[in-house]
Amino acid sequence: MLSVLIRAKNEEKNIERAIRSVQGVADQVVVLDSGSTDGTVELAQKMGAEVFFREWTNYADQINYGVQLCKGEWVFVLDADEELSEELRESVMRALKDPECDVYMVCRRTYYMGKFLKHAWYPEWRVRLFRKGSVKFEGVLHERAVFEGRACKLKGDLYHYSYRSLWDQYSKTINYAMLMAKDLHEKGVRFSVAKLMFNPLWAFLKVYVVKGGFLDGMQGFSVAVSSGIYTFLKYLFLWELELKERKGGDLWR
Repeated sequence: MLSVLIRAKNEEKNIERAIRSVQGVADQVVVLDSGSTDGTVELAQKMGAEVFFREWTNYADQINYGVQLCKGEWVFVLDADEELSEELRESVMRALKDPECDVYMVCRRTYYMGKFLKHAWYPEWRVRLFRKGSVKFEGVLHERAVFEGRACKLKGDLYHYSYRSLWDQYSKTINYAMLMAKDLHEKGVRFSVAKLMFNPLWAFLKVYVVKGGFLDGMQGFSVAVSSGIYTFLKYLFLWELELKERKGGDLWR
């Protein structure tokens, strides 16, 4: 039995596509909602999903909690802004019929500004299918799967419709950078001017040159720039946190 877990909040534009992509594969669809104010819950229920509510904590906590709601022996974690390609659907069914591993990774391909990226942000392998109880997730932003043994890879892409606009992208970029800065601060990572200057440049070059983002045209350039900006803001926010700690108060009054 396969359960599909979907985390959601205000995803009425995406939730139907996500659920539809696992129909015929999943025996149970669990939507863990963290307070939608649009039609997400109603649409999910209409499509046969079991909807539960949990106040948002962080990405890993939500998955770990949601997995406990799943009744299947196997769990597939799907974001509301994703869908399984037909090839991936077939790969999942083959894996469940004759499993070689307890943990499987899928390759996510992002749709960005009118097309699927072939180089920037690709390939992006993530643990998504696993036998219940074999994986635990950690991390405040990009959750990390912790498990024993090896992970097999499934064929076919997991399509990711990441942003609705550039405004949406950069609003999330700022929020993600702030979350990561707080996490680094709590772990005792210290700010340095060298990190602020050189790490953003490396982040840009890694996407644009090393991964071949330049082959994705303007979309690839935009993604590389956003990676650099995210890294720059992350260390700038870290500097701000350290200043607040040293000065013991508000820096902006």
